Formats: sequence, structure tokens, C-alpha cells
Amino acid sequence: MKIVRVDRKILIALQRNNRIPNLELAELVRLSPPACLKRVKRLREEGVIIGDVSIINPKLVGSTMTLIVSVEMERDRADIYQVFRKSILKAPEVTQSYQISGSYDFMLVVTVKDIQGYEQFVERVLRTDLNIRKFHTSVSLWTVKFSTEIELEE
Repeated sequence: MKIVRVDRKILIALQRNNRIPNLELAELVRLSPPACLKRVKRLREEGVIIGDVSIINPKLVGSTMTLIVSVEMERDRADIYQVFRKSILKAPEVTQSYQISGSYDFMLVVTVKDIQGYEQFVERVLRTDLNIRKFHTSVSLWTVKFSTEIELEE
């Protein structure tokens, strides 16, 4: 799918507020409301827009700790990685997971209520996987920047 300038304008606006009324969005990107609605529908159907979510303040719902966990697997094998990826998808504490290059194989962002919640996650998910060689945990002291927006040029 080719993304033209007007599509980028739509995507920029929807990343900032996906609840913007179509009439307002159409005015913002200078399209007729039906044309704008059609473009948004196409962006969803083509998989450019993959979801619409509400971003929740974790501290206001009791999840006060964010931890960055680097995981090194025992061996560099696709089947081991696949099993680990599946276990991470099932872990609700993991809000982001990346398979990475370098000294570690995976980087996880884990959000929990307290250190006991993290210990439970470690025992349930990390310590039960015999293919993990080691993991390193860093505690986030302060969120400097958090964004889900992808930079797009208009």
C-alpha cells in the first residue's frame, strides 16, 4: 500500500487522538468526510493501523514499578526463541518485548504493582524456562519519555 501525504496527515492526527470525530479529522486533513472515512477504513484494512487503544496511567491503577529485563538464552536456536516468545505473550506483566542483538537475546518491559509482583513474575516465567542462561533487571526510577507515536513526515 502506498501511503501518500494525506494518509500521513490522517495517521499523525489519529496517533495523537484516535477518538477525533471524522468530521473534525476531515477538516484537519482537508478532505470531505466520506473520503476521509474511506481512507481511514483502508488504512485499517491494509494493516497500517493495527489497533485502537486507551493508554492507562499505570500508577493510577496500582502498577507502580517498571522494570527493564534483559534475557540471555542458553543457546542460539530458533525453537528455543519461539518457546520463550510464546511464554512472554502469556505474561500480563510484560508490556513490551523485543528480540535484540548484542549480549542479550530479549529485552522486556515489565510493569508490576511492587517488588513482590516482580518476584512472582520471575518465579513463574523466567525461572521455569531452563533455556534461559541469565537475566539482568534494571528498575526504572523515572519515566522521561513514553510515546506510542511513530514519526511521520507530512
